[in-house]
Formats: sequence, structure tokens, C-alpha cells
Amino acid sequence: MYSYFNMQDFIVNGTKRTPMVRLEEGIIHFSGRSVPSNPALFYQPIFDWINEYNTKGLVATELIMNFEYINTASTKWVFNILKILGKADKAHEKLKVTWYFEEGDDDMFDLGNIFQSLVPTKFKFIETKEKAIPGRETE
Repeated sequence: MYSYFNMQDFIVNGTKRTPMVRLEEGIIHFSGRSVPSNPALFYQPIFDWINEYNTKGLVATELIMNFEYINTASTKWVFNILKILGKADKAHEKLKVTWYFEEGDDDMFDLGNIFQSLVPTKFKFIETKEKAIPGRETE
């Protein structure tokens, strides 16, 4: 089966307050800290892109969540993104979620488990050593 996906890739460089985001056919990737001063301003274009992506028919997609830290306001946006992707036809087959968390960070591990309980797909949990977050630039 061929995929005729014509959306432009969407890339946001990370800062000290916002994650690196890479959106393209087959890959949705978040990495870094998510403590934006205005989460709606940051996440709305990302949400819109993913919503449009989903309406075109979800192709096999890997969602990579590698948050160093995520505040409550950002958590709401991530939940809404997961909810949209989870509603896609055959999401349980097409959507693969990889959730990274640092060694000993029980809060991030627990958050991943909460998100997993809300969508019809299994998460792959990967524990990492503390490290520099790729894609983050200085402010």
C-alpha cells in the first residue's frame, strides 16, 4: 500500500524551556524540558499538525517521548495529542509509543504509565542514564 502524505515536516529546536519537536510522516518526536511560559502558544501549532496528520489516515507512526521534565500545563497538551492519535483507525496496530525516562525518575515513569492507560496502544519504556538532551539549543 502506498502512502500519499503531502504535509510539510515540522521541526522546532529545543530551548531551556521547550522541547525539541520533530513531526514528519512516521515519526513524532519530543525531547527535552517542557515548561513553556505559554503552553498554548507553543503546543497549538504542534497539535494542529498532528490533528491534520491524523485526519489523513494514520500511517505506521512511532511516537517518541523523551521529556527531561514536563510541567502540568504541558501534560494537558501531551494528553490531547495522545488522545487524538489514539482515536485513529487501528491505532493499536499503527501507533508505537516509546517513553524515555531517566534512571530513578519515578515521576516520569509513572506519568508514562498514566498516559499508557489512556490510549489503546502499549508503550515501550526505556530507562536512560542522565544525559544531555539532543535537540536543545540555548535560549
